[in-house]
Amino acid sequence: MQGELPTKASGLRKWRTACLMVTILIALLLTLRLAVDSSFTTIGMLREGGVTTGNLMASPEGRESSSSLLADTAFEEILTRGAPILGNDANCHRGAPTCSWMAKIPDSTKLIHMNLPGTHDTATWNYTEARQKELLRYTGEIPPAHFFRCQQSSIFQMLNDGIRVFDLRYAYNPGNDTIGFYHSRALLAPTTTLIDVLYGYYAWLERHPTETILLSLNHEGNTGTVEDERIQEMVLDIFSKPTNEDTLVNKMKRRFWIQKRGELGTLGESRGKIILLQRFSYRLLNPPPEVPRLHGLDLGADRWTDNGDDIHLVYNPESGATAFIEDRYAITLPPSATPSTDAYISTKFNATTTHLEKAAGPDAQTADQLFITFASAAFLQDPTEGFYMYPRLYAVGEGNTPGMNERLLHYFEQRKGQRFGVIMLDFYDAVPGLVETILGA
Repeated sequence: MQGELPTKASGLRKWRTACLMVTILIALLLTLRLAVDSSFTTIGMLREGGVTTGNLMASPEGRESSSSLLADTAFEEILTRGAPILGNDANCHRGAPTCSWMAKIPDSTKLIHMNLPGTHDTATWNYTEARQKELLRYTGEIPPAHFFRCQQSSIFQMLNDGIRVFDLRYAYNPGNDTIGFYHSRALLAPTTTLIDVLYGYYAWLERHPTETILLSLNHEGNTGTVEDERIQEMVLDIFSKPTNEDTLVNKMKRRFWIQKRGELGTLGESRGKIILLQRFSYRLLNPPPEVPRLHGLDLGADRWTDNGDDIHLVYNPESGATAFIEDRYAITLPPSATPSTDAYISTKFNATTTHLEKAAGPDAQTADQLFITFASAAFLQDPTEGFYMYPRLYAVGEGNTPGMNERLLHYFEQRKGQRFGVIMLDFYDAVPGLVETILGA
């Protein structure tokens, strides 16, 4: 946290106003930086895997000059405010196997044909018991932190470890002035905003222009905050296509976001950019935004089957492009099963691998479709035995009972050379080598 926050409403409003003024100043400074650093920098790298990475250009923001030092300092202020969600970037070397692993993949490769490791409930990595206590004045008493926590490494570390798909859940921050991050009732960082975190992704992509990122955004329910017309307008301002105005916001949108709607193209055209997986809707806006204003894949929450084993979401009606999704998070045991940790993990593992098999062995109609598989599961209390299951227990297991990640490690080791699509993981790094094995598969 950035020092002690005001506890009274009037003090919080003053603090928010001060933050807004700082953000405006930062925006002006970054605009100056964009103007000064207007030429591209060639990144000299060896040709690998069919990609001439030496021809990839860094963004205009990538050059360092004495004129941009002040702007750099302002940019660091944004990253500092975003640190409770972003973490701090250790600046891994490009030679690390997972840091820029996409550099070895040919430009012509379709993203739907790749194995893309991701993290479920990405922003929960910092939600420890100590962090929960710090935030009690906002949330009140809620269940223990380990019921909500699904990760243990920061977003920057995830990026450096090879994660390329991120599941972010948003709602109003306290005060309803900015958009922040939640997992159910767990507020994760009251002073970090969605825009702060997006700038963190931009900063990382500038240092790793061979990579592409998929961001899944979803309005989180059961937070105790409202979802109103205003928050949907704020989200639309962030994720709509750029206009012709020469503004910092429009420059950032053009530089870092794929502008296509309903298409998941090749890696080559996506390098250095972000693709939106839209799990939220604009249902409260009247009139609703016109499709030409929007980009990304529409995987709207109103069409996402809750707790589904085999969800089919058409995100491009004209082409028939469809996302096949497994998102069974509330696990129930077969009637014949005796409740145990192993029984719950095995049930989830069976649901996950059933869907992975469909991705690996598609028919003619699904060979060029998107597959997303969630290897994660939520907290529950067994109705008969009274014991608890929670995200880390599913992912890591206990004692002699292996968790999802160890089981998946062996599963992928036996299936090298197959396409599985997007695999969303909890505590991906608790079992060393899992991400590398997914990439190697």
